[in-house]
Amino acid sequence: MTGFDARWLTGRVDRRAVKRLADEMRRGGFSASSTTETILAWVFVGVVAGAVLIPLVLSVIEVSGTDVFVTVIVLLVAIAAATALVARAVLHHDRRNHYRLHSFAAANGMAYLPHIVDPRLPGLIFNQGRSRRAIRRVRGTQPRFVEFANYRYTTGSGKNSTTHRWGYVAIRLDTPLPHIVLDAKGNNGLFGSNLPASFDREQRLGLEGNFDEYFTLYCPRGYETDALYLFTPDIMARFIDNAAKLDIEIVDDWLFLYARRDLVTLDPRTWGWLFSVLSALMDKLQRWERWRDDRLLAQTARPHALPSAGEPLPFRNDQQVPPPHARRRKGVAQPGRRLSRNASWWAWIVGVLVVAALWLVAWNAISAIG
Repeated sequence: MTGFDARWLTGRVDRRAVKRLADEMRRGGFSASSTTETILAWVFVGVVAGAVLIPLVLSVIEVSGTDVFVTVIVLLVAIAAATALVARAVLHHDRRNHYRLHSFAAANGMAYLPHIVDPRLPGLIFNQGRSRRAIRRVRGTQPRFVEFANYRYTTGSGKNSTTHRWGYVAIRLDTPLPHIVLDAKGNNGLFGSNLPASFDREQRLGLEGNFDEYFTLYCPRGYETDALYLFTPDIMARFIDNAAKLDIEIVDDWLFLYARRDLVTLDPRTWGWLFSVLSALMDKLQRWERWRDDRLLAQTARPHALPSAGEPLPFRNDQQVPPPHARRRKGVAQPGRRLSRNASWWAWIVGVLVVAALWLVAWNAISAIG
């Protein structure tokens, strides 16, 4: 992951090759995810342009009788032709970007997949809202499974609907780990974390050095020692140096890196940064995968139920000691699988205060007018 071939991201492309890839994607059921959205958007633009321009032109020029009809027809044809040409150019640009990313992935031993609806991933951002989809995914399997993608989901409805834009990197681990979240302070907003969930403050864990200046770390109660095992000083230094602007989540056997912007782009500098982050982490993940949850050992070692009166007492020498294969069993005990969340009361409070302030301003304005 230390080097990559970025020529395909910015070099010239063959229009025929672009068309062949678009045809292959369509036959494989992977047509460009933004194609329909782009067409509908430009149809809407054309309708709005007609509704605005036609009355404006008619009010400027003096026409009457049949001239009005002819003028309107000419304007409609001109608007429709201009809209079609722009939409065609945008669609070609979209297909060309798909071709660039496909070629870039192939040149670097990876695969490109245009989109997937509702990806089944356990991270924080993947169970929010509706219309969930990952787009422009670049996936590699060596030295381990890694997926780069942009992500969208929608909340609210009607005029109050909002489409949330994320970029993520998903890294598959060889063993499940406790649920740990590193909330990067460098990308927080006015009201704090930009993550779509908030966690019980009692799960915060302070780490040595200046790590707390860059991240707020949450781990399940009782797993503080395990978090210290995972986040040794050298690993903390690598996160600070390479990923201080990314939110990080460890859940089940996945490591996720999140950004509130697209990460799969045609910008070689973005890819250089992402590859440097992965290079800094890859050789440290093997230490994480040696971790085992001692609580599973304790669960396995629980005494068996005593026989009822009159039953022969079975001879067993493993009543208190688990068999060897269970002593280092992979997995996480139930308390460590998910962080405890809390209600975002601060958001409700801020909303009420904003509404009250607006109402007060409006009332004062009305009073001044009266």
